[in-house]
Amino acid sequence: MQVVERGGFSAAARGVGMTPSAVSKLVARLETRLGTRLINRSTRVFKLTAEGCIFFERATRILADIEDAERTTSAGEVPSGRLRLSTSASYATHVLAAILPEFMERYPAITVDIVQSDLVVDLLGDRMDVAVRAGPLKSSSLVARKLGDTAMTIVAAPSYAHRRGLPLTIEDLERHDTLGLGYTRAMVGWPMISKGVTVLVPVVGRIQASDGEALRQLVLGGSGIARLANFTICGDLKAGRLVPVLEEYNSGDREEFHAIHIGQGGLLPSRVRALLDFLAKRGKVT
Repeated sequence: MQVVERGGFSAAARGVGMTPSAVSKLVARLETRLGTRLINRSTRVFKLTAEGCIFFERATRILADIEDAERTTSAGEVPSGRLRLSTSASYATHVLAAILPEFMERYPAITVDIVQSDLVVDLLGDRMDVAVRAGPLKSSSLVARKLGDTAMTIVAAPSYAHRRGLPLTIEDLERHDTLGLGYTRAMVGWPMISKGVTVLVPVVGRIQASDGEALRQLVLGGSGIARLANFTICGDLKAGRLVPVLEEYNSGDREEFHAIHIGQGGLLPSRVRALLDFLAKRGKVT
């Protein structure tokens, strides 16, 4: 760590009270144990290899977590530092925006970076502390806190209904403009009830959006019919900005939301634990 942070073996040796040759031998020993070169070095050039960059980045994070865990054991330790939160645009817009001021006021020593995306995130590789995502948890290396679940409803805007009419049967959908999500986790069809059985109705969206909030805006603008999470459209339905479609065919399925993180609660940095506890109480999805 010192070699990279100080920019060379000589500077690192001075910082830790060793000779440059001793520091060089320690690095060489580490490379031998790992079976890969971490640093390309000569008399004039010092540069991390790709493997060295990965090792340094992860080692830095581990050391930071150790320091944070040590601080956590001290009485009166106050959650502080930078939090990186990955969340869908829908959750950020309809849940997080309303509750985040309360969290920031409660923890003035915490700063928050919010990264909006509906795509699957690599928490470690993307250096995220927490990710809020819909759907089942697929990786056994991750830990999740359930934030609730939400029903799904097929909807359209009155402007679309006025222009194109609304489908009355499942078969009618083929003659309408349907909108979808353009990422790999998105469903290839909509679950619907047909003759008392839940079936997955194939839907090919003429327009595909990268996230649920963009899809909602497209529906509000009259671009077509989409299947959206109730927590994002309940206000639109009450205000008449959207109308339900094919209600009698609704399968009643619900989508779960989780706050996902790496590591067990007892060893989490206090700032991460504070956010998880807050979301579990105030960030529920219904």
